[in-house]
Amino acid sequence: MFEYLIFLAISTATFALFGLGLNLQWGFTGLINFGHIAFMTLGAYTTVLLSLKGVPILLSAVVGAIVAALLGLVIGFATLRLREDYLGIVTIGVGELIRLVVNNQDLPVGDTWISGAFGIQSYPIPLSTTPNLFFRLLMITLLTLLLAVTVFSLWRWIRTTRVSGVTETLTRKTSKQEFASRLGVGIILGLLAVIIYISGIITLYNYIPKAGLMLVSLLVLAFVFWRLEMLVRSPWGRVLKAIREDEEIPKALGKNVFWYKLQSLMLGGAIAGIAGGFFAWQLSAVYPDNFQPQLTFDAWIMVILGGSGNNIGTILGAVVYFAYDAITREVLPKIIPLDEARLGAFRIMVIGLILMVLMIWRPQGILGKKEELTLGK
Repeated sequence: MFEYLIFLAISTATFALFGLGLNLQWGFTGLINFGHIAFMTLGAYTTVLLSLKGVPILLSAVVGAIVAALLGLVIGFATLRLREDYLGIVTIGVGELIRLVVNNQDLPVGDTWISGAFGIQSYPIPLSTTPNLFFRLLMITLLTLLLAVTVFSLWRWIRTTRVSGVTETLTRKTSKQEFASRLGVGIILGLLAVIIYISGIITLYNYIPKAGLMLVSLLVLAFVFWRLEMLVRSPWGRVLKAIREDEEIPKALGKNVFWYKLQSLMLGGAIAGIAGGFFAWQLSAVYPDNFQPQLTFDAWIMVILGGSGNNIGTILGAVVYFAYDAITREVLPKIIPLDEARLGAFRIMVIGLILMVLMIWRPQGILGKKEELTLGK
């Protein structure tokens, strides 16, 4: 059971990172990117290929992020002057192009060249060997510190919506609704954090390699989330939001809109490249078919569920998505007597129905704001 919870924690952290990159591009800047998987693919393959060449694992992941950012630079120069719908068409084509190139080319795996269709196996994974007792206790201390920071951040996030007695009636009503939603989300995320913490302590002390990977993925997610929150609240982030709403206004104020869009695309791509490294480490073997376009649309589901333009919402969307995936895999076979193929199709139908209801009832997502919607303007 604990190993399964660790697996879910790594998956959620990886795709939360992946979704944060997309949220920066679409939620904050208004760039419609349907080829986000291309950045993850480059990040994953660069990380594992360099690590097989003897490059330190963390350095390999950093280089993977840089390569993904350079892909964003190339895509940006080619597409950012296009209209939104054309941008979406071009990016989905680039995503498939990267996958097909990897599938049909020989790759430098170690000292030999191997066809990409055969995949890559047996590459180094962070903290795969059992550390000594001191290092395990240090890892447990880091996990404890991360839990404390998470709980404190959630508490502070909830407190910011306390209703003031001098506000207008409509504003007070809106604030109460926001406070209730934040309180509910905070309690759920806090409970999940405690569950993962308990699982992490047990699996770190009685060491399994995936527990070390979970700790690293959570630390990276926390760092990326913190820096993104700082960025989107800075003047740079306010320019991105202005571009999302109406790019003619920042143009009139002398801002280089193209350059800001390019920065957003590159930074979002770099974050997706880091997620690609964690995705490869979790799989322990990568094949081109692991990087289907469906993963891009899974990220879109997470961003839409949580609310575009909201980083906490993206993390919440990843949690909801993987909770739904885990529950339906375990519960549905006991309720509905269908074979595996039909059951998989039924699960997709259900999540489609949930999204339809959400778009009607709350189109901005669970934590999003209607005034920050970027589609259908």
